[in-house]
Amino acid sequence: MKIAFIGLGNMGGPMARNLVKAGHTLTVFDVVKANVDALVAVGATAAGSAKHAAAAAEVVITMLPSSPHVKSVYLGDEGVLAGAAAGTTLIDSSTIDPATAREVAAAASTRGFAMADAPVSGGTGGAEAGTLTFMVGAEPQLFERVKPLLGHMGKNIVHCGGAGTGQVAKICNNMLLGIAMVGVAEAMNLGVALGIDPKVLAGIINTSSGRCWSSDTYNPYPGVLPNAPASRGYTGGFGTDLMLKDLGLATDAAKQAKASVVMGATAQQLYQLLSSQGAGAQDFSAIINLLRKTP
Repeated sequence: MKIAFIGLGNMGGPMARNLVKAGHTLTVFDVVKANVDALVAVGATAAGSAKHAAAAAEVVITMLPSSPHVKSVYLGDEGVLAGAAAGTTLIDSSTIDPATAREVAAAASTRGFAMADAPVSGGTGGAEAGTLTFMVGAEPQLFERVKPLLGHMGKNIVHCGGAGTGQVAKICNNMLLGIAMVGVAEAMNLGVALGIDPKVLAGIINTSSGRCWSSDTYNPYPGVLPNAPASRGYTGGFGTDLMLKDLGLATDAAKQAKASVVMGATAQQLYQLLSSQGAGAQDFSAIINLLRKTP
């Protein structure tokens, strides 16, 4: 297929490369020239704008940092809707608020374009390996149409419902992840302060009712899991500022829905504090360093 891919950062870049490997013809655009050059080196064609990239595409895929970026790229004078041909399918894999996802999808629909929101889970490792989970908000027929294409970048393609529900699933999942990591950090810190070996405690938690992904796969205590970011100085993985962004999306959405997210809001404040201390680029499991006597 002829695909326009816009947004070639840590996630978008490897996702686009997997589409090239699958044999698709890609036209790419990013505001960072080096990101574009890296895709051109593996067979993609560079475009000078989102409008230009979309002009010859059957499908447009975007992976952008935030809601304002998504609005600009789709709705701006040099944006996707200004350049795409009739019948082009639009897929946004950014993580943004559900209201913006629905607003942009509605704008696309009024101009005759079908649009899916398809945020991802799996991190940069999943993007490289092509094992991402896609949470897709789209009409059933559109979902069936985009599912094979998304399968070149992920292994779990889940239909969540209509427009915006992919974003709903993503922010709810990540809010829970942030809350769970804070809980595991508190438990690990308390146990070590009371004299138990952290590996012993983690082993017990991971075979008991406290078991969760933040403990058995991504434990925040250094040395417990050799491949976790905590054991390499909290480098790599999912950044604190990214978690803070997602928690902000969740709490903002909760205000609109008049839903109570007391623990989500508390987690947001804790990650805000961690970020303000200069740890925004560290993995989000570094939240334990707010608790430990010796970070």
